[in-house]
Amino acid sequence: MNRFSDRKTHSVPGFLLPLILFLVIFVFAFQGIVSISDTTAEKEMEGLEQTVYRDIVHCYASEGYYPMDIEYLKEHYGLVWNEERYWIDYQPIGSNLMPDVTVVKHGGGK
Repeated sequence: MNRFSDRKTHSVPGFLLPLILFLVIFVFAFQGIVSISDTTAEKEMEGLEQTVYRDIVHCYASEGYYPMDIEYLKEHYGLVWNEERYWIDYQPIGSNLMPDVTVVKHGGGK
């Protein structure tokens, strides 16, 4: 007759299972947010690079030469970006060759 014995069974407290479930859901949600943030940053960098190349081509089409520095694009073509977040490596090759442009996020990373 085990029903009347004084032995206690070891069971999981009632709050532990919901807590574990909450933590698992929280971790998955956090990973999703980080993934979306990384994707957005990559798209933002790609968009900035495309904008710089568009302005470079516009300059060449209107003036007959490629700009020698990024400051020229800022002054004459209205190029703006978050300079605290992104750095643009602008390497001119010559007045008749398209410059090499690389967008880099400050602090390393993507």
